[in-house]
Amino acid sequence: MDSSSSSIEELQAYFKTHNKIREYQAHASKVHSVGWSCDGRRLASGSFDKTVVIFFLEKDRLTREFTFKGHGGSVDQLSWHASNCDLLSTASGDKSVRIWDARSQKCAATILTKGENINISWSPDGNTIAVGNKEDLVSFIDTRMHKIKAEEQFNFEVNEISWNKKNNLFFLTNGQGCIHILSYPELKLLHILKAHPGTCICIEFDPTGRYFATGSADALVSLWDVDELACLRTFNRLEWPVRAISFSHDGLLLASASEDLVIDVGEVATGERVADFSVEAATFTVAWHPSQYLLAYACDDKDSYDRKRDAGSLKVFGFPSD
Repeated sequence: MDSSSSSIEELQAYFKTHNKIREYQAHASKVHSVGWSCDGRRLASGSFDKTVVIFFLEKDRLTREFTFKGHGGSVDQLSWHASNCDLLSTASGDKSVRIWDARSQKCAATILTKGENINISWSPDGNTIAVGNKEDLVSFIDTRMHKIKAEEQFNFEVNEISWNKKNNLFFLTNGQGCIHILSYPELKLLHILKAHPGTCICIEFDPTGRYFATGSADALVSLWDVDELACLRTFNRLEWPVRAISFSHDGLLLASASEDLVIDVGEVATGERVADFSVEAATFTVAWHPSQYLLAYACDDKDSYDRKRDAGSLKVFGFPSD
């Protein structure tokens, strides 16, 4: 679709004919994180089962390519390199960060950290990986030396972490409803935005670099202007804490997920609903494809044959309807 001529009616019409969901068995237990490579050819998923699975996208379907094994604990979050489509980083409860090479299908590096890691972000320039642990320590890893070059201990609950697109600011969301903005690489505190009355859970920057969005325990998603640090609008159609958000490749759409049994897709410019679709359980990870309207996600589903067992599957919404 040509983003310059898109209107909300055209977007809504598009998803009426592109609303098919495909499900893929990936893991032996719950999927914690999904993400597309920068070229959109691969989709990775990380799981409680300690593995990372790589799928390959062919036209309108995914095929399972291979599985990375090596972590000794749950893989809680993953982050692809912004410009190298073969490199993927993962944060694990085993007190390590791993860098994987999808081309060689091997682990390229293992970096030991001080605690159980729960969130990870790869800088836009590719030179640094930031990882946060359960004790609210954020470590900055030099990806050329595979060594920790800086650490910052915070005295509040750190949730998600991310750089802006210019790579000169570092953002983190916290349990007090705030967004802390630090200079980078100096890591000096520049601003504290009181974004939400409830815990600020997730943060995402749009591909154009103009906006970022945050999801909160108050069930709201707020959209912010990066330069002005002003809240432009909120998305308020969900009823439970917003756990995951993702901008589409063109910056026109924002997907939001929670414990609601629906994933909401809103238009960034107006906040209006473009599409929504039902899910069977709480959703903790969503990721738009980098060049198509395909949304990968994973839910807290149970196996249809054994209700005590996690399904371990991931799903993709947006394929052409039959």
